[in-house]
Amino acid sequence: MPPKKKRPVLHAVTVLALLGASGYLTVELRKDEQDKTPATQAVIDEPNLENGTGQQSGKQTWERLKNPDRTILRGDNGQILATFTDHARTATLRGPSRTFSEPANTKSKVITEDWVRLMPEPWTKGAEKEQWFKDWFKENYGSKKEDLFAIAFQYVQGAPVKKDAQGIPYAGDAVFGPFKPDGVDRLEQNDFFDYLGISYTFRDGTTLAARKERYRALDCSGFIRMVFGYRARYPLMASNALGDGLPRTANGMARSKVGVDIIKIQGPDPWYTRPTKIDVLQPGDLLFFKMDHRTGNHMDHVALYLGLDTDGHRVFVSSRKEQNGPTIGDNGGVSRIDGNGFYAGLFRSAKRL
Repeated sequence: MPPKKKRPVLHAVTVLALLGASGYLTVELRKDEQDKTPATQAVIDEPNLENGTGQQSGKQTWERLKNPDRTILRGDNGQILATFTDHARTATLRGPSRTFSEPANTKSKVITEDWVRLMPEPWTKGAEKEQWFKDWFKENYGSKKEDLFAIAFQYVQGAPVKKDAQGIPYAGDAVFGPFKPDGVDRLEQNDFFDYLGISYTFRDGTTLAARKERYRALDCSGFIRMVFGYRARYPLMASNALGDGLPRTANGMARSKVGVDIIKIQGPDPWYTRPTKIDVLQPGDLLFFKMDHRTGNHMDHVALYLGLDTDGHRVFVSSRKEQNGPTIGDNGGVSRIDGNGFYAGLFRSAKRL
């Protein structure tokens, strides 16, 4: 089998320039100073909250909206401070501005005040009055602890290795998968436990063993399961049929009953139709694509929606064969769902977990 194709390393000047803009990231890197890999391209900018305590000054108003049914929190100027969708655990909170970029692979850059976190329970109408939510909101609103976006960018090109107390690397530059025997295509079905190199026992008691040749590899759905499941603790199924929680594959996720279908699959199979209205999306949603005729009527790619980049395009991060790992890059098609690009044309549905 041909050796894995290495991902190019960022020029040191570029990394140093990015680190200089981020005291927060510098602290994080000191924790990993034994690692010699370049820094992840997630930089904390200036906070843009009224104060840094997690409490807003002035009047706050809870408001109900439809399509999808959700509750929003508005500040005294009418600005949206947080969004909570019925039957979903994903919450989008306003917080300090951050910049996410991947200059080795794209000019695209996302500057966002959206922090996407998982609540301990799915949202229901009136939950803002319940004690579990009050406790969670007090702890998380205005917090700088890593959210789903920060976690996702811990696997892009150049991300530093992070190890747990047992010495297991749980973060760092991931590949999509090893080459197939033909030396051209790459093996799929690389889950989070393959990346970790450990056996993992799921909630239903099923134990699956990592495969050595797939160490440090995450396919598109394995990447999502790593971010939402292993790292953020969203329940995971062992497959598309065993257990409960987030299924194993992109198609399983797209058709699962977990979360809320924000954009449903429409049109005739096997290719279905591209959605015409995508402004219902919010950062943190899962995006699903139909890309390969060999997979029948299955959705065969999943991505994490980031929101608008600095050019006003709707962009995502996903693990892809062409880039050999998680990316917001342009190799194999720009990471956009608007316009007439490759991924935009094959975008089919979206879910909010």
